[in-house]
Amino acid sequence: MTKLSVNINKIATIRNARDGNVPNVVLAAQRIEAFGAEGITVHPRPDQRHITYNDVEELSKTVKTEFNIEGYPNREWLDLVIKANPAQATLVPDPPGVLTSNAGWNTLQHGAFLREVLIELKSHGIRTSIFIEPDLELIDGAKDVGSDRIELYTEPFAASYNVDREAAVKPFVLASKHASQIGLGVNAGHDLNLDNLQFFASSLPRLDEVSIGHALISDALYFGLENTVQMYLSKLI
Repeated sequence: MTKLSVNINKIATIRNARDGNVPNVVLAAQRIEAFGAEGITVHPRPDQRHITYNDVEELSKTVKTEFNIEGYPNREWLDLVIKANPAQATLVPDPPGVLTSNAGWNTLQHGAFLREVLIELKSHGIRTSIFIEPDLELIDGAKDVGSDRIELYTEPFAASYNVDREAAVKPFVLASKHASQIGLGVNAGHDLNLDNLQFFASSLPRLDEVSIGHALISDALYFGLENTVQMYLSKLI
């Protein structure tokens, strides 16, 4: 069964709109775990506009399921991740100033840099994943630089889902199959939601984990957090 990791960045965004600690991201993470999610994801950015570095440190003490920290691997982020010691670190090519993650790594062009980062993370016992598009050559590159997993960037699938879902999912099916054949785990994330998640997950020959934040937290405004987590989990059976 594919694991559901909930990205709680948007909870921090709401909190940061006002001074104080409401909503409390640590409490939210604990509730999300209690409601059945198998992981918590955060993506701290240099400007700390949502999840802060202090949040990451506090969450590292309290998350009982799989803790996944995403981000651009500059020195400050690496030091934070090594200190927090999560189950997984996901490398994302979004330097400062980018609104959201909107592309995967070119593992051929940035191979030397990625290899160095992965060696350091794995020396601390942290499982690694590279955010990537469903390009088989780039997936081979992820294997070559030493990543444990890939995270497929699924915005193109989501954008085309209502036009031709079979065509939209085909590159991801091929990517999942290829990654599995060469020994890589497969995660996925970006714009997966209640409408498209079940079709996506059931189509891929291997899908270890999905990371979902914006859609899930938005749905929780209508359905409540517990109901929403259960609704997403039901799409992964």
